[in-house]
Amino acid sequence: MISKAVRGGNTFGALAYLYGPGRANEHTDPHLVVSWDGFAPDPGRDDSATLQQLRDALDLHVVRYGRKIRSHVYHRIVRADPTDRTLDDEEWGDIAQRVMAAAGIAPDGDPDGCRWVAVRHADDHIHILATTVRADLRQANIRKDQYRVEDELTTVEREYGLKCLADTRTRAYRAAVPKRATGAELRKAQRQGRETSERDRLRVAVRRALAGAADEEEFAARLAAQGVLLGVRRAPSGDVTGYKFALPTGDGAGPVWFSGSKLAADLTHPQIHARFTVGTDPPATSSPAAVRHRVSATVDRAARTLHDGPAPAEVAAAVGGGIEALDALALTSPILSRKEINHAARALEYTAVARTRAARDDLRAMRSAARELLYAGPVTGQGGEGAAAATILSSLILLAIVIAEWHAAQGHQRQAEAARTAADHLRTAYGRNAARPAALLGVQGQRLPAPARDRQEEAVRRALPVDQAALVLAGEDWAVLAATLAEAEQAGHDPATLLADAAGRRELASADSPAAVLTWRIRRDARLPAPAPRGRTAAAASRTTSRATTSPTAAAVPAPPGPSLPDAARRGR
Repeated sequence: MISKAVRGGNTFGALAYLYGPGRANEHTDPHLVVSWDGFAPDPGRDDSATLQQLRDALDLHVVRYGRKIRSHVYHRIVRADPTDRTLDDEEWGDIAQRVMAAAGIAPDGDPDGCRWVAVRHADDHIHILATTVRADLRQANIRKDQYRVEDELTTVEREYGLKCLADTRTRAYRAAVPKRATGAELRKAQRQGRETSERDRLRVAVRRALAGAADEEEFAARLAAQGVLLGVRRAPSGDVTGYKFALPTGDGAGPVWFSGSKLAADLTHPQIHARFTVGTDPPATSSPAAVRHRVSATVDRAARTLHDGPAPAEVAAAVGGGIEALDALALTSPILSRKEINHAARALEYTAVARTRAARDDLRAMRSAARELLYAGPVTGQGGEGAAAATILSSLILLAIVIAEWHAAQGHQRQAEAARTAADHLRTAYGRNAARPAALLGVQGQRLPAPARDRQEEAVRRALPVDQAALVLAGEDWAVLAATLAEAEQAGHDPATLLADAAGRRELASADSPAAVLTWRIRRDARLPAPAPRGRTAAAASRTTSRATTSPTAAAVPAPPGPSLPDAARRGR
């Protein structure tokens, strides 16, 4: 369950909203489920009761208090998770009483507690409205009420068998995850016909400008290229002490500024400056496909560090660097993959490790990888670029999986779910890029002569543990790997050696398809050319991919609105 409280000074106005039709006629059968004494008038079910009567009853002690109180209305919403069962009025009434006791509005056994009512007008939530003057004419002590309420909701979830959100109520979780848009911001976005709020659009733009940026000047230039306004706060000495960001509005109201801390914990000036201090390596001049192969090796090394009890600093580096790499990859990928990669980056934001300084060397390697992607420029998705994209995406999937495993081991269920969501989006992007080259290799593998196929099978059995070898040989991607091993053998490589090197990494056990991961790693490490169509092989592969692209997951999706490629990346092409 989630809950949030707001304060106000108009009891009647709040009641009129609760018992009214709602902003879009979404209120259905508004009625009282419980009140402070069980006898409050209910304008929703009792025709003789009025809002004025209920207002007067709630405000009784406020009037008796005799002095003006700035915000005497306490309005708290309690909402069940979408996966929870529907609670009845009696259950919601019990929850409301427990929440009011925890908040300090009406403590258990206190006859002088404040007056309050709980109104229900939907299956999944209630509104609790209280006035904050007690019967003894003292004001209720509701300081730090949110923490007490959330502790009580954790107990409620366990007793009622509801989805437990306890791990989202820790200070570490609040400090790590991006700041969510407010209801007013979401309504504004809806009025403007936008899918996301201004806060969310700004956060994405700032992250894209930060991806692989070497210093503050480059960061500022990338923000400007996206149309983002940057405000810099300076000390009397001239040193930068803070950043704020805004999107131009084009109207008389002027831009709405957000400090970095209002976007995400790692987008404050100190955190951004710390990334610049880590530095980046100079990007090499290479083709986009070659860069993707190099970056996949960097991502593999990052995933490898997350096994055997990694320090939080190593996880922080993998998450922060992974987001930068994904943002850079989204900016330089074809439309076919861009949206899913962007979704993966946004999901990975919710896996950050709070109040932990990232490991410098690990973060530098990942930031340098992001910089290389940008400087190599965009890809078209043609020729060997599909295989290169499959290689880097398979590595990023594995990174997301091991991040999920680490969070799950720490009991961070929401962060683990976010990492799995990122992996799901990357799987979709991988399928779209890998379909063609994998189909070509699959046909080649199926047509290998029996002696060649037997040699590759024997190489797998010699190089891999028994259980892993059985999994590879029984998997649907075995033919793809067999064709790659045969090609490597023909190029003068020892298949068993390549397999041992590619599989000698603990994180491979987490892969959805070890054979697919081995395929792309071996092709990268052995520098094998991209699979090329040849005669009947091409025709067979074409039939395979044409069937795949008719499925919903393989269909092309439109690109989301976003900034153009940064100037620095265009110059590096």
